[in-house]
Amino acid sequence: MKVEKFKVLLYLKRSGLDKSGKAPIMGRITVNRTISQFSCKLSCTPELWNPRESRLNGKSKEAVEINAKIDKLLLDINSAFDSLVKRKVDFDATAVKDTFQGSVDTQMTLLRQFSKVMEDLKARVGIDRAQGTYDKYYYTYQILKEFLNKKLGVSDMPFGQLTERFIWDFQDFVLEDKGQSVDSVRHYHALLKKVCRIAYKEGNSERYHFCNFKLPKQKESTPKALTHEEFVRVRDLEIPSKRPALRLTRDLFLFACYTGTAYADTISITAENLFTDDDGAMWLKYRRKKNELLARVKLLPEALELLEKYKDESRETLLPFQHYSTLRCNMKTLRVLAGIKSDIVYHAGRHSFASLITLGEGVPIETISRMLGHSNIQTTQIYARVTQNKLFEDMDKFIEATRDFNFVL
Repeated sequence: MKVEKFKVLLYLKRSGLDKSGKAPIMGRITVNRTISQFSCKLSCTPELWNPRESRLNGKSKEAVEINAKIDKLLLDINSAFDSLVKRKVDFDATAVKDTFQGSVDTQMTLLRQFSKVMEDLKARVGIDRAQGTYDKYYYTYQILKEFLNKKLGVSDMPFGQLTERFIWDFQDFVLEDKGQSVDSVRHYHALLKKVCRIAYKEGNSERYHFCNFKLPKQKESTPKALTHEEFVRVRDLEIPSKRPALRLTRDLFLFACYTGTAYADTISITAENLFTDDDGAMWLKYRRKKNELLARVKLLPEALELLEKYKDESRETLLPFQHYSTLRCNMKTLRVLAGIKSDIVYHAGRHSFASLITLGEGVPIETISRMLGHSNIQTTQIYARVTQNKLFEDMDKFIEATRDFNFVL
């Protein structure tokens, strides 16, 4: 198709002023002899409008914001036109408008593709995906939906309209409007990139959006684990019998310290997860709720005592259930009663198992990785905090082993 004329005109609809006295900005696309009109979903003070430039005059806040949106609008329209030209098929002004706006009949939209990915994921929950994975996609979907509605004024957006600016604006929305952390932004961006990649592979998007966008650097932090003194304080803490919920919280936390189980796994394990080896030792084997990977750990006498303490044939799980909000509140009480200054959460029990109970006692990190159910040893290296005492002990062992060596420099 030979394009002899392509033009985009923006104008004010002065007969449709809103309550604040602003007029809606309209648009008209012309391709050869065909014309298609559309609403820009923008409005401005009529006195500021410059019909010759199709922009607002001045440097007021309104002028700067509206002009920036107009620039983006014109860029999107031209991108839609270029996309149709590359297809080398006949098209008219309406086709440009549909491509630019993302007509329901012509283009896949971002949220619709996201919903499709979520539906496929939901069907795999319990097979090779955990419920928590689906929940992460669902929450990211809700954040994206809120961003599109509040910041862009649209219910959805076609892939043809996505630009690099979109992901930066989304990042600002999460950080400033929602007050969330950089780690949250990293998480949302990772899922957004994945959905865009799927859309490209399935042919629902003409290009792989954000493929060159680098995720924000993950904040590195040492996982919180108890010191030996803090662990003893929690373990030996006298809790009145009139506070059974607090006792249960302490025992569940100690079980995590002895086995490395996360909260979701601690309250879910059953008798089917217990195995006895040829030497008569009891083992705990389970699929982690987080990633469905197999974790296995030989139960210490202290862990066996806790299981025996709460043994109840009428209950399916080995340990009683306690709601996470209750447990979290009780953990703060435990910290105060034990005289621990820094805040501790239930997951610190898993960290303590990795560093204090196992690594600190000389267990190889490869073995710890299998106990914790990690997919690679790098994750274990983050969890398993090497203490100064362990470093000193290892150096003492090295000096002792090389005492009779003669080094020649």
